[in-house]
Parts: sequence; C-alpha cells; structure tokens
Amino acid sequence: MTTDLIDPTLDQAIAYLTTFSAQPPESKAVVEALLTAEKTAKQTKVRHSYSELLGTWRLGFITGTKRSRQRAGVVLGAGRFLPKWVKIQLSYSPSEASQEQGTVVNSVELGSLQLVVTGPTQFFAKTNILAFDFTRINLSLFGLKLYNGYIRGGQEREASFYDKPLKDKAFFTYFLVENQAIAARGRGGGLALWTAL
Repeated sequence: MTTDLIDPTLDQAIAYLTTFSAQPPESKAVVEALLTAEKTAKQTKVRHSYSELLGTWRLGFITGTKRSRQRAGVVLGAGRFLPKWVKIQLSYSPSEASQEQGTVVNSVELGSLQLVVTGPTQFFAKTNILAFDFTRINLSLFGLKLYNGYIRGGQEREASFYDKPLKDKAFFTYFLVENQAIAARGRGGGLALWTAL
C-alpha cells in the first residue's frame, strides 16, 4: 500500500477499494482523514501538476453535501464507499497544445449498460484546480452503441471552453495526489477518493 499518505485510515480505505480481503474503515473516519489531508495540503501549499493526474482512476468513496443556512455554507453529508459492482472510472489524457490542458473521460458501467462522457480539461497549478466540461456522450448496451455524439450545446461549449473564466466551469480541487490514489473537493463542496487502476 501507499506509505506517504497523511492518515493510515486512507491507507486502509485504499486497501479496501483495491483488494478483496481488506476490511473498510468507518466512513466517518475516512471523511475526517480526507479533511485532514485537505487542511494539510493547504497549510503546506502543496502544488501538483496535470501530469500527476494522467491515467485512469476508479471512484471509490464520495460524500454528499447539504446546504446550510448557517455561516458554514456547504455542510458535508455522510460519506460512503461505492458498491464494488458499480464501476465509475475517470481518465485524464494530455493535450499536444499545452501541458495544462487535455481530455477527461468519465465512464459508468452498470451491468451491460455503459455510459461514457468526454470533454476538455484545464489545470490551474497555483490552486490545484482541474476544470472540465463533459461535451460528448456515448451510450451502449451489450456493446451495441445506442447513441454517440455531442451533449446538448456540447460542440459550442467545447469550442469556447478555454476562453471561459473558471467561475463558469465545473472543477475539482485536488488536495491529495499519490501513486495509488487521488482525492479532491468538487465545486459543489463534496469530497471524492479515487484509486489507480
């Protein structure tokens, strides 16, 4: 397992997500470990590069969010491990034009149904933010393509993606980037943990 993660709970979570023999840690402990890793990354001003994110990652743990009328703004909901029969993968690949740009592929497999969305990415190294947009979709059942094309307005969004300000884009703020796992906070405030394939 990884040896340089901030909290041993994350090592245990990664072991559970990548093997069949490990026991999962408590979801609450994983959320706390992710929050600690995020806080440490901010305090130490850790900077990552887009090249560190390249490859394919499987989503294994997520938290929900709920709006709060209090000053806290977004409050994390309970975290949970995704069932192992749900296969959600995220792949980043580079662009020839820039070291900070590329493509994202997000695939979801539920039995014989596969949904794949793709689009452009842009990495902001100073803030560890990876902006993205899903502009194309491919839907297949038993390997037979049901639909392949642009999502509504996708062609225009893809063409103008790099001209738009960050505030108009979806994004992840990565605070943990390791050989075997990555973790980020989404624009909506939730946390996610992926493991390497």
